Amino acid sequence: MELKGKTINFLGDSITEGCGTTCVEAIYHSLLKEKYGLKEARNYGIGGTRIARQTEITSLKRDRDFILRAGMMEPDADIVVVFGGTNDFGSGQAPLGTLDNTDMHTFYGGVHTLVKLLIERYCGKTIVFVTPTHRGNEESLLGTWKPDGVEQRPLKEYVQAIKDVCEYYSVPVLDLYSCGELRGNCPLWYKEYMPDGLHPNDEGHKILADKLGKFLESL
Repeated sequence: MELKGKTINFLGDSITEGCGTTCVEAIYHSLLKEKYGLKEARNYGIGGTRIARQTEITSLKRDRDFILRAGMMEPDADIVVVFGGTNDFGSGQAPLGTLDNTDMHTFYGGVHTLVKLLIERYCGKTIVFVTPTHRGNEESLLGTWKPDGVEQRPLKEYVQAIKDVCEYYSVPVLDLYSCGELRGNCPLWYKEYMPDGLHPNDEGHKILADKLGKFLESL
């Protein structure tokens, strides 16, 4: 795919918003705009937000889930990139569910709902999902911010849910968990590219931009 002159909507969480970077120009989508000559790289990232609809909604920004915000994005994008799921693992109330769940209050159902909404809103355009990267405590059933009594599953299962649902709808997926180079269980990599164990720094965003740019070009 030729990217020059394209308009891309980036729907995401704190990583897309730019948490961990030193300036707007260092965020992965800004790097993509500069490198590939995009017409626009629109930032729809809000820190703490999740894909699935939560059972208890507050006035906090993090409860403005991806499903809600997808319908508010500008409709003229050539490409939509969805990069999320790590907060569903880390702090979401919604259970994981299974592939046949269509209730947006489960993670599987939330991804189903989001994909269908985007396919209808951006008919004929390119829609791409990006899985969460590795992060601290990803294998643990403790140490995240889940409310008491809420189901906790490993991050890898949320990654698989995104891949399962996108395969069902033939939506391309960039699997940063498996081949993103932001490696888990490696203190040196965390120090150099993801100091807090979750948010890539400027150098980490260079890796994100490189991986995503090459992936989009391959479509």
